[in-house]
Amino acid sequence: MNLSDIRRDYQLKQLDPKEVNADPIRQFEVWINEALDAKISDPTAMTLATATADGKPSARIVLLKYFSHDGFFFFTNYESRKGTELAENEQAALLFFWPELERQVRVEGHVIKASPELSDNYFASRPPESQLSAAISPQSKEVKDRSFLEELWTKKQQELGDDTIHRPDFWGGYRLVPEKIEFWQGRSNRLHDRVLYSRSADAWKLVRLAP
Repeated sequence: MNLSDIRRDYQLKQLDPKEVNADPIRQFEVWINEALDAKISDPTAMTLATATADGKPSARIVLLKYFSHDGFFFFTNYESRKGTELAENEQAALLFFWPELERQVRVEGHVIKASPELSDNYFASRPPESQLSAAISPQSKEVKDRSFLEELWTKKQQELGDDTIHRPDFWGGYRLVPEKIEFWQGRSNRLHDRVLYSRSADAWKLVRLAP
């Protein structure tokens, strides 16, 4: 198959700047609730793009766990590649893609660590097996093979017994504070609708972008 022959015409919905919420967080709430209602696969999955201090980018999928006017929250190992890059360069971007709804949302801003209390609360809500994996994984570091990880997991499990697993200091949350949020709705003939919110002090400026 010739990849250039793969085409899809988007016809489900439209996005009119006159009809969206003036608050982009409220508009995001509308869209993610529609994604949840549509029961699409992994609606909270988002691409997180980070960069080193000298601008070399990398990207990976993480899961959105909370959002509010304070920002978009996700959790990971602070010593992972993304954690290392965020320590060097706080600028980052998120991308949500919901193909079933022919939509995407792009978020740009700076990232700061979530409060220890929020990280503790989220860690405590995770299944014990997930807590254990977070506690033993040297995320992003080279390991010999899978059996090495499984041995670490089993050893830690035996050490803990029935004890509660506490959040490791090297694991916790981040909050991306948005400076720009773009909503994209696929339209026919590639004349897609794009609406961009840009933060200006405590207000948001709303414009339409060409596709």
